Amino acid sequence: MISSLIAGSLRVATGALARWHGCGPELRQRIYFANHTSNLDGPLLWASLPTPLRVRTRMVAAHDYWSVGKLRPWLAQRVFNAVLIERKKPTAECNPLNTMLEAMGDDHSLIIFPEGGRQTSPEPEPFKAGLYHLAKRRPEVELVPVWMENLNRILPKGEILPAPLLGSLVFGTPIRLQEEETKVDFLVRARESVICLRGMCG
Repeated sequence: MISSLIAGSLRVATGALARWHGCGPELRQRIYFANHTSNLDGPLLWASLPTPLRVRTRMVAAHDYWSVGKLRPWLAQRVFNAVLIERKKPTAECNPLNTMLEAMGDDHSLIIFPEGGRQTSPEPEPFKAGLYHLAKRRPEVELVPVWMENLNRILPKGEILPAPLLGSLVFGTPIRLQEEETKVDFLVRARESVICLRGMCG
């Protein structure tokens, strides 16, 4: 009940319109990967999913941001069911890939941002290797590109309250890691699959 109220509030506050292009909101295990410009990105992508998908989708987020204060940890744990990742060099004992794979299990989807952090450039920065390793370890899971528009203007870095602007999201055609595709080639193709959705926003 609380999750549905917060999801609805996020959609109203941002005026965000979600479009599905190349795939539909199907109840299957997926990894949604998107450009990243605002702390609203993860919550809004989660909120834009239909309820049956939303309850089985977990947002991957930075532990150092979502563990501060009282509200953020509560939202991360009780509402978003977030997978919190330490933003430091992985070790054998603390490997973000293993954490994400464990969080997925057999039936949960993930929301990830392959740039590794919020960016201010017009186009996404080169993707980091995490998406490739997830695709390699879970080849049966669909990888759905998402372009998110205007979120950096609705909630700029350092701000607390959203501005009254309209956001939009486009879900694209799923991709998969191809046989014998190199890590570099796959990450370039995945990034391009997000960028090509930009013209469909509006």
